[in-house]
Amino acid sequence: MIADRTLSLILPAHNEEENLEIVVRAALAALPESFVDYEIVIVNDGSRDGTAAVADRLAEEDHHVRVVHHAQNRGYGAALQSGFGAGRGELLMFMDADRQFDPRDIARLAPHVQGYDIVAGYRIARNDPAHRKFIGSSFNLVVRILFGIKVTDIDCGFKIFQADLLRDMELQSPGALINTEIHAKANRRGASLIEVGVNHYPRVSGQQSGGSIPVMARALRELVLLRWRLRSYAPPARHAVAPGSVPALTELRSVSAQPGAADK
Repeated sequence: MIADRTLSLILPAHNEEENLEIVVRAALAALPESFVDYEIVIVNDGSRDGTAAVADRLAEEDHHVRVVHHAQNRGYGAALQSGFGAGRGELLMFMDADRQFDPRDIARLAPHVQGYDIVAGYRIARNDPAHRKFIGSSFNLVVRILFGIKVTDIDCGFKIFQADLLRDMELQSPGALINTEIHAKANRRGASLIEVGVNHYPRVSGQQSGGSIPVMARALRELVLLRWRLRSYAPPARHAVAPGSVPALTELRSVSAQPGAADK
């Protein structure tokens, strides 16, 4: 079934020269199966390899592809914010450009966009080194305790949002805390959410940085700042949750994916 909505797929990319073209071409093949119209917005986040050249060439070859360039590396959250600002679709999706997700799994999320503000993927079986899995599960627990965010996989880079939800959210986290900020503010707004299981694959090219000490130190600093900022956060009136009501985000539904085309 093709959703009668337009979608902007945001691809943050930092030093993904070997992966980017494969991801974009797979997305160009998958998106017409799920949406009436679409675009892919590549955000080159100050890459030092050939990512910028690959992105520009792909944009020249296909009008569905657009590129935003950061002159310097500004961080994962900043790259997503640039992509959200550039996206023109009724829906905004982001997906990591490291080939650890399969764009064909977009078809698993697409049937739910009519009924939910957020369709959040979660990794059925995370294919990362053991230390990254431990960091991820520990971070999920901290986020649940500090912010009351009850999602299975907070940092899964495979999610679709109603565009209006994000466009006036005034996001500020420049790095890894961007997912936490989005979900915490969405929770305050009473946004509805459903979780859908997706496949996750080992990284075969490029370097992972999410588990590095500098990235973790920045994440901890952002965590403290986000906790402080949210003390005074007030969503726009049309999004605010009435006093005493239960945010719809806590009324979570999960969909566990069955092996499909992307598994073969």
